[in-house]
Order: sequence, then structure tokens, then C-alpha cells
Amino acid sequence: MERRQARPRLVQAMIDVFHLPDLRRRLLFTLGILVIFRFVAHIPVPGVDLDALSEVFKSNQLLGMLDIFSGGAMRNFSIAAMGVYPYITASIVMQLLVPVIPQLQALSRDEAGRNKINLYTHWLTIPLAALQGYGQLVLLRHEGVFTQIGILPTTAIILSLTAGTVFLVWLGELITERGIGNGVSIIIFAGIVAGLPDMVGRGFLAGENLGLIAFAILGLATVLFIVIFTEAHRRIPVHYSRSVFRGRRMYRQSGSTHIPLRVNTAGMIPLIFAMSLVILPGTVASYFSGASGFGGSVASFFQGWTDHWSYWLVYFLLVLGFTFFYTMVIFEQMNLADTLKKQGGFIPGIRPGQTTATYLNRVITRLTWGGAIFLALVAVMPFIARQATGVQVVALSSTALLIMIGVALDTMKQLEAQLLMRRYEGFLK
Repeated sequence: MERRQARPRLVQAMIDVFHLPDLRRRLLFTLGILVIFRFVAHIPVPGVDLDALSEVFKSNQLLGMLDIFSGGAMRNFSIAAMGVYPYITASIVMQLLVPVIPQLQALSRDEAGRNKINLYTHWLTIPLAALQGYGQLVLLRHEGVFTQIGILPTTAIILSLTAGTVFLVWLGELITERGIGNGVSIIIFAGIVAGLPDMVGRGFLAGENLGLIAFAILGLATVLFIVIFTEAHRRIPVHYSRSVFRGRRMYRQSGSTHIPLRVNTAGMIPLIFAMSLVILPGTVASYFSGASGFGGSVASFFQGWTDHWSYWLVYFLLVLGFTFFYTMVIFEQMNLADTLKKQGGFIPGIRPGQTTATYLNRVITRLTWGGAIFLALVAVMPFIARQATGVQVVALSSTALLIMIGVALDTMKQLEAQLLMRRYEGFLK
């Protein structure tokens, strides 16, 4: 017993996990699926000029963002080049459609309906994956990565990319069902982590050792900043009262709990929306790189826009706007005021119904200001890090950091829940 207490809680928790057969099996299953994912990420699509592809990645920010979600497979243009990004896009589209379409809103109110919405999301993933695969193929062909190919090879490549995305989504769902954590998120997490050694190695080869140390310190500070705001929430006290009949008499029972309203309700979605918009001018400008005159000057400016301060200012403002937009969409879907009223709950000092809705809207708006500024600062942190350290070859995006930290925290919470359910000691405070 003394030896058990002498160990750090996290180390002891890992030992307990491997002592429990079902948890050990889930953990090993998750690791096995990730090994399969890494093998798939190295199966290339035929006919790719890898040298030309490497040059394209140095100048195209859109492909760099997509490479984050593909786990590095985009750089080799493997069959898993699109990763699970089409599925994420389909999920975002369905989340935005639910409050707009009454039929979907009705389905979202029960478990069977939510399962049907999930099925619609999977169906929507297939055409989105095919469209994205075709768009990437056209872009890379324009950049000289592909030689002239006919209809049949083009169709085969698009089908291979679509099948790769569907296969990765299936692997992710296997992890969710039989492993530990959210499968799709863990696959993205594994891809980002797999690319870190190569990124750090490029920094050392460039001889920027002091800059890398400063970059690492600033990165750790950013991670701490993200963890604090990711876990931060405000507790709204709620009282419940109900009538209970015992024999012929009626008794009033009451209880209290709280609603945890997160400071960062929107997660990483505003960053994805903002990044998609802010890199669009540079992507369009790449098609006019050979133009002359005023149009050529504009195209040249936007191709190098990512190094200009105005790019990061626009990115900062877009993240602010999308954070408010997405948080309000999610909050409207939750419909907390009506749910509390139906369950007999009320906030002390606030009348149920519309008064409660107004109060909660005011609270979530104030909280969202904190979450929006937090996300906007995280979004421009790579620019701040490059300016402060002078390191140019190492650039971990803010979206990647949020994904890594969010997935790590979620997986650790699930592990702790499994241990507590089996009457073992947890490791999170």
C-alpha cells in the first residue's frame, strides 16, 4: 500500500489500466488501429512527382492546413491524403443545418433521431470527399505535380481518395466503439504527433538551436494557456423541485445542481472556418501567378500574404466573429431554458421561461468574449512565435495545438472515468 501511494498518480493509473483486462484490451486495440492508419498513410497514389509536390507545399497554405487533418499523408499524396477532413466538413454542415431545417431539429431531440442525423453525415461525407479529391487533383495538376492523365486514371484517383477517407472514418469509429477516446479525433491527433519529429529535425538542421529553445518555451506557455481556457467554465446554479406521492400524501422534494457553461464553447471550429477564408485569396492568386500588370501585382501580394501582418490581423478578426456565430448556433440548439422548465428546474432569483433564456443569453455572451479573445490570440500565436524567436522552419499551427490538447484531455478523462467506475483511484484533479 505504501509503495502504491509513493508512485505518481498518473504512473499508478497507467499500471492499473494494464492490470485490468478489458481496459488493456481497449488500449492495445486503439494502438493497433493507429498502426494501421500510419501504414495506410504511406500508400501513394501513382503518378505523383514528389519533388514538385514538395515545392507546392512550401507555397500553398491551403494544402498545409489539409495536411494537418490527413496526418502528413497529404505530403506524399497517399490514398489517405484527405484524411477525415471531408467527414469533419460534413459534420459542421449538419450542425449548421439542424437549427435551420425543422425536420432535422425534430430528429435531434431523441437518440434515434440523432443516430439518423449521424447516418446523414456519413452519406454527405462521400460526395464531399469526391469533390475535394477532384479539387485537389486539379490544383496539383495545375502545379505540375501530375502529368497529363486521362479520364480513367482521374476517376481511379478520386475513387481511391474517397475510399481512403471512408476507411479512416471507419477506423475512427472502431476506436470509439472498441477502444479509448473519440476515434476520429485520435486519428487526427496521431497524424499531428507523427509529424512533430520531422518538424523539430528540420529546425536543428537549420542551426537555430537557441531559437528552438525559445520556441519550445513559448510553445509550452501556449499549451498551458490553452489547457486553462479549455477547461474553464462558469457554473450556473440550478434548483429542481418535484412532487412525490407516498400513499395518499404528496411531498415536495428539491435538489440542486449546476450548468457548466464553458468559456470556449465553440472549440476549434472558428479556427477552421477562419483559416478556410483567410487562405482563399492566396489559393486563387496561385492561378494568376504568371499574370502581368496590376493583376499580377495583386496575385504576387496575396501569394506571400501569410508573411504580412495584415494576414494575421484579418485572421484574428475572423476568429472573433466566427466564435460568436458558432457559439450562438450551439447555444440555440441546446435550448436550456425550455429544458429546465420541462424538468422542473429553475435558476435561483430568475423566473422560468423567457426570463431564464434572456439571463442565459447575457451570461453566454459575456463568456464568449473571453473564449473569442482566447481563440483569436491562439490563432495568431504562430506569428508571434516566429517574430519573437526568429525560427521559420518550425511552425505548429494553432489548430493543431487545440486538437492535440483537446484530444489528450478528452482521452485522459475517459480513462479516469473507466478507472473510477471500477473503484480505482483517478489521476486528474
